[in-house]
Amino acid sequence: MEQNDGPELVAKGYTQTYGVDYTKTFALVAKLNTVRVLLSLAANHDWPLLQFDVKNALLHGDLKEEIYMDPSPGIPVTSKEGMSGYVQSNSDHTLFLKRRKGKLTALIIYVDDMIVTGDDQTEIQSLQKYLASEFEMKSLGDLKYFLGIEVARSKHGIFLSQRKYVLDLLAETGMLDCKPIDTPSEQNHKLGLYPDQVPTNNERYQRLVGKLIYLAHTCPDIAYAVSVVSQFMHAPSEDHMAAVTRILRYLKVTHGKGLMFSKYGHTDVEGYIDADWAGSATYRRSTSGYFTFVGGNLVTWRSKKQKVVSRSSAEAEYRGMAHGLDAEIVSFPFISSEYQLADVLTNAVSTSIVHNSLDKLGMRDVFAPT
Repeated sequence: MEQNDGPELVAKGYTQTYGVDYTKTFALVAKLNTVRVLLSLAANHDWPLLQFDVKNALLHGDLKEEIYMDPSPGIPVTSKEGMSGYVQSNSDHTLFLKRRKGKLTALIIYVDDMIVTGDDQTEIQSLQKYLASEFEMKSLGDLKYFLGIEVARSKHGIFLSQRKYVLDLLAETGMLDCKPIDTPSEQNHKLGLYPDQVPTNNERYQRLVGKLIYLAHTCPDIAYAVSVVSQFMHAPSEDHMAAVTRILRYLKVTHGKGLMFSKYGHTDVEGYIDADWAGSATYRRSTSGYFTFVGGNLVTWRSKKQKVVSRSSAEAEYRGMAHGLDAEIVSFPFISSEYQLADVLTNAVSTSIVHNSLDKLGMRDVFAPT
């Protein structure tokens, strides 16, 4: 959401840069990691997933009434509980939680849409009535679509996919009839920055990689490949573009796949962390990767080049472990390579490893013939 005429009051305006984005306002958007955690809880506890739309989300005009905002950093805040008893999450400011009589209701906001879930049916109905009295609301029923992501619920669980997004991308790039390939990255690739590389179209490269970054929200199998090609946004070469094209050829095979959130009957947190020592051909930096599961379902993942050069494979592993501590992992048993899911986040692996990983990560193709 963006406005460009006249002065604006911007929530959290201290995050903006003079001369860069002072004239722009942005709506808060829920973190997809948070959404996936809620989906796993809903799948495991049979919670409903309801979606609401606020019709008058964009307000433009002179302010004549009192407004309330978070104080600047450094000013103590006595309470984060709102008037209706909802508490704002510290990890995601778009998530609001209310506990009542041993039950939980969760409200998460993305731009002008809301998702409500939990096991307190009375509170959910009360919340819906309260919001309708304050805003012009539209109930969209069960959650089916948000932020370009399709949601389908069945007796098997909750399925997330970006199938239409992938098909539109393949059509846009003229790749609908391309020759498919089984892996998103070439094994033992040496992608880097070299003095004799042939440059490619910057704008097209950046646009394609940007779309692939967004697609990785439901496709953890391309996370490593996308992480690699995103390192060359400022000076892409024909070799880098070929790597992007390979990802698109891989998507031709997997466009129907998505993440399945199933009922496993627990809410345990598990994580897999790995690092590939000195994997970067140009900078000799290692690549860290982690997967986090909540309630048996994949909720977070990341593939990232480490900021400094590790002096050994052991040091690279410890740095990789540090990247995964945010997942609240409390014990770190050794995992053999056979069961190390995070391998696909740190290097280009073989076809068999990719296919074995897809099932363990909860990736399914609900459009495939049975």
